[in-house]
Amino acid sequence: MIRMRTRLVVLQVIVLAVLAALGLRLWQVQVVRGQELVNRATETRTRSVIVPAVRGQILDASGRPLVRNQTSLVVSVDRAGLLRMPDQGLPVLRKLGEVLGEPVSSLQRRITPCGPGVGKPCWTGSPYQAIPVKQKADTREALQILERQEEFPGITAEVQSVRQHPGGRAGAQMLGYLQPVTEDELEKREGLKAAFSGVDLAGRDGLEYVYDEELRGKAGLRRVQVDRMGKAIGVEEQRAPISGDTLVTSIDARVQTIAEQALQHAMKNAPQADGAAAVVLDPSTGRVIALASQPGYDPAVWAGGISAQGYQRLLSNATGKPLVSRALNGMFAPGSTFKVSSVSSMLRAGYPINGTYNCPGAVNVGDRAFHNFRGIGLGSMNLHTALVKSCDTIFYKAAYEQWLKDGGLHPSPKKPAKEVFANTARKFGFGRPTGIDLPGESAGRIPDRTWKKDTWAQTSGTSCKRARTGYPEEKDRSRAEFLKRLANENCLEGFLLRAGDSANFSIGQGDVLVTPLQLARAYAAIVSDGKLRSPRIGWATVRPDGTPVSRIEVPVVGKLPLSKKERLYIKSALSQVPSDGTARGAFMGFPMKKMPIGGKTGTAEVWGKQDTSWFASFAPTYDPRFVVVVMVSQGGMGASTAAPAAREIYEGIFGFAAYKKKAALPGWRPVSKLPKFRADGTVAARVVTAAAGE
Repeated sequence: MIRMRTRLVVLQVIVLAVLAALGLRLWQVQVVRGQELVNRATETRTRSVIVPAVRGQILDASGRPLVRNQTSLVVSVDRAGLLRMPDQGLPVLRKLGEVLGEPVSSLQRRITPCGPGVGKPCWTGSPYQAIPVKQKADTREALQILERQEEFPGITAEVQSVRQHPGGRAGAQMLGYLQPVTEDELEKREGLKAAFSGVDLAGRDGLEYVYDEELRGKAGLRRVQVDRMGKAIGVEEQRAPISGDTLVTSIDARVQTIAEQALQHAMKNAPQADGAAAVVLDPSTGRVIALASQPGYDPAVWAGGISAQGYQRLLSNATGKPLVSRALNGMFAPGSTFKVSSVSSMLRAGYPINGTYNCPGAVNVGDRAFHNFRGIGLGSMNLHTALVKSCDTIFYKAAYEQWLKDGGLHPSPKKPAKEVFANTARKFGFGRPTGIDLPGESAGRIPDRTWKKDTWAQTSGTSCKRARTGYPEEKDRSRAEFLKRLANENCLEGFLLRAGDSANFSIGQGDVLVTPLQLARAYAAIVSDGKLRSPRIGWATVRPDGTPVSRIEVPVVGKLPLSKKERLYIKSALSQVPSDGTARGAFMGFPMKKMPIGGKTGTAEVWGKQDTSWFASFAPTYDPRFVVVVMVSQGGMGASTAAPAAREIYEGIFGFAAYKKKAALPGWRPVSKLPKFRADGTVAARVVTAAAGE
């Protein structure tokens, strides 16, 4: 009996203790932490989801899509969520790998952030961003994930917009590509950080990079009510995303394709060619009609991330560095196409425009003979004929005379050198970027006395070392001996501008380097109004509903150092080159009466390689509407490789030869009016500005 009472007492004490504990806990929850827990409960009832905007299209001048959006099922992984799971989400990745048909090791590499010691494939974007692991999942794969969501936590399958390039490889370097937004970008760009949706991509090159802000649009916001398990039970607030603006360019998609094909044919016909570029400009406006570079690549390689091997192939010498645009990044000696600058230099130096000049087979420059092409003398001629027949020795002699006037090897410090040839070339826009609306443009090089001194200061140590050790790794002994002598010369006197440097400069050889775009801009200024423009590809931006936003103007950045009379004199000479000069063979049979072509061939020697082939041209000669420049690296003579490629481009533009009745521009003029848009943003019509055969 006593035991029974004792047990009841103990039981009562335990019950009272439990009730006291529960009461204390209830008091803590309701009184002490009541407001805090109410706030927490309120916070967890709402989730804010940023809805990404559809990126704007990129169109050609007639409204044809160069880059457009295509909806696709995208499977993404929330890496941060996986890391919080047991075994860091490895079982989930295994199941995902089975669905997608990929090994789990491949998925792990693709969602690992890039960093020191972590090569591609890896994740270059923000660690807070869902990582797409398959850009084009099929419906079966997506349904397996969505219907068994409890087995795939942190995995999503959503319809997203994916960039598509209807032209394939055409203009890939110019258009650019997209890559994930990096954490650094989020920190630096406050506007982007505030609207970051978690799946945003940023332009990494080309037009996608330059016009990224306009194309991106504005993300939307959706506030969703969820239950305690995180399941959506209703939408509290919704703000729709605003699609990015459409970018209308001055590019003509058909001319772009023709230019790419012409370069491919040129490289095929010159077996040692390792690269080529073509530029088509409207000389009256400075707008770019086509900008082609070979070898090219398929921009689809960026979809879903690119492997380390794939990225290296785009930058490899073995594949010709297809990621690099030779039109604006490639720097090459321009050869005789540069003589338009040299003629202008002679005029600025006081040589008479109507004077008579001797063109011997060779002239002495200092203690060395400089030869005409194949050592052939052409007799007496004026500067007009010197351009048509491409005499070298006239320009050698003039450049040497100006070098002597500047003081030769040792100019007087009291009388600064005028350096007419170099300074005139700069006024043609050489030696600095054109300012085109594309990133990473090269400046080219105009060597002068200051450049020689600066270069020697940077390289003399290496030159002096090579002068002592030679080039034992060079298998060609004669080349090795030449390089050793050159290194010794540069070591001792590399800071001096020599007579030969000036002579080579005058015919676009030696240390002179230009880009195809720079040369096209200079020729456009010569054959139009003498104004130097900064070329533009972007023409206008348009809202998704077709409302114009802005027009992108082409700025004038300089003026050629020539009078109108002098420009017309040079243009007249260039107009005879395809019919009576060095490009005559390349244009045999071309309908010159319908469409007369003017231009200049160039053949630039490169040590240890085949010559660089150039042709800079314009048409029609009486009212230039197009400037076409073609460059083929290791293509041989300008007349045999670059000029035929330029002819092919003209035939495509005008519908001659193989392109008969299929003229890329039926009006034989660049498109001059923006396309018309419907209310839904689609193109309604395009305008043909002139009748064919005008």
